Amino acid sequence: MRHLNQEKIVLLLTALLFVVFSLTLNNFLAGNNILSLMRSVAVLGILGLGMLIVVLGRGIDLSLVAVMAISVAWSMQLIHESLPVYAALTIGLLFALGIALCTGILVAYAEIPPLFATLAMATFVYGFGRAHLIVGTDVVYMPKTMGWIVSLGQGKLLGVPMPIIVAAGMALVVFLFLRFTKIGNFVYAIGDNLAASRISGIAVRPMLVLQYVLSGGIAFVAGIITATSVEAMNTRIVNSNMIYDVILVVVLGGVGLSGGRGNVRNVIVGTLLIGVLMNGMTIMDVQYTVQNVIKSLILLLAIVVDSIVNPRDEQTGQQGDI
Repeated sequence: MRHLNQEKIVLLLTALLFVVFSLTLNNFLAGNNILSLMRSVAVLGILGLGMLIVVLGRGIDLSLVAVMAISVAWSMQLIHESLPVYAALTIGLLFALGIALCTGILVAYAEIPPLFATLAMATFVYGFGRAHLIVGTDVVYMPKTMGWIVSLGQGKLLGVPMPIIVAAGMALVVFLFLRFTKIGNFVYAIGDNLAASRISGIAVRPMLVLQYVLSGGIAFVAGIITATSVEAMNTRIVNSNMIYDVILVVVLGGVGLSGGRGNVRNVIVGTLLIGVLMNGMTIMDVQYTVQNVIKSLILLLAIVVDSIVNPRDEQTGQQGDI
């Protein structure tokens, strides 16, 4: 028992739920349902990777879903307005990166707590996008001229839906980045001890900005997968509970909100648990509002566990990062 940690406990709980649902729910073990389960949480997992990079550096990004929705919706609207596909997607990506850059500057140089900076930026992005970029509509439908890009959401590789493949590829890239690059090591160092990182010569402020920029880029990828999967981008998703689901999979898997602790594996474990739980409740026809209540209680429990396992130190408290 002493070797158990939050990640292993969550993994065991996932396995237990999987077994229980397999024995009690019809068609839960069906191949199509398992693929549907994995596909449904692919975007959530990708967004979790973006949140992971920020949280490791003692931050948080509540603007992820807003950046995802507005940047991709604007790109698709530009395509409808006869702009070439790649040019429109480039503009959308630059918009996502630009917003993330501004967020990073507010956090790193203006020293605004990330919780407030990203919350304000999410509100700004949604309001600005609806007022000036995608005026008069909640839903922007996918143009028919997007070509092979559609396969990212609807295609299959060896029978496996492409959203799962893309999510796995993104997980591998983020893992390699955090594990084997100097910048990835800097992210962990800053999260573990910001003052010591500054003294050791790490450019802390540019690194903090970079974390948010990377998160914004990942959000754009998640938006492309979302839009091509359902052939539309519904901007009302910004007002949903999705951002809390992203935080849930990160914290639930064992990533420390105090920074410097966690990895891609934690995000995968948290995503799998939420995927199995939501799929089972959907098959049982549990009301959506009840599902949200259950997820909220799980998030609250995960935060309490995190506060016990990864207590905040004086430096983190002074930083006011969450």
